[in-house]
Amino acid sequence: MGAGRSPWSGAVLLGAAVVLGAWLVQDGSHGGQPPAPSPAEALGAGGPQPAALSGTPMSASAPVRINIPAIGVDAPVTGVGLDAAGHLATPPDGERNLAGWYRDGVTPGQRGTALMAGHVDTADGPAVFYGLGALHRGDRIDVARADRSTAWFMVDAIEVYPRSAFPDRQVYGQSPDPQLRLITCGGSYSKATGYQGNVVVYAHLTGHRRAA
Repeated sequence: MGAGRSPWSGAVLLGAAVVLGAWLVQDGSHGGQPPAPSPAEALGAGGPQPAALSGTPMSASAPVRINIPAIGVDAPVTGVGLDAAGHLATPPDGERNLAGWYRDGVTPGQRGTALMAGHVDTADGPAVFYGLGALHRGDRIDVARADRSTAWFMVDAIEVYPRSAFPDRQVYGQSPDPQLRLITCGGSYSKATGYQGNVVVYAHLTGHRRAA
């Protein structure tokens, strides 16, 4: 995913705010198709609703690291805001192992929908969120926070959306319980236009470890 464009498709809906976004892209150095989720991992494919399972909401504290054992992710997190065009910004293009958290939204573990994005690849090869499509329902996501607490999330679903039909409200809308969205590039690819969609991971808070 590459230079000059925002990491999010469609519109980010946070409370009354609407932030217009664009889709994740890559930098033209594509060396192989990232893994894609199976239909069994899609929303509505089964299982209880996250709101019925979520852990107790946490107080606000910025994320500092994300760990996803199933796909070998162990990466620092940086805050991202809006670019000059009013779109959500990406982590720096040269940073393969860095995730971006939308710092004007809720922090992971708070009540609501926390948003994190990362590159799928860079000029040097696969990047931090390359493997999101290989996740499965029930996989664990741990987010370490600045107050030394850790929020524990469980994957509920993984979807791939074409950029022309990105479901803004479903992905970005605020939830009544603590949820997390991870977003990267995905879908079909062409050298001329890059990736044609986004991979979105839906997860809910299952618990947390208090600050030491």
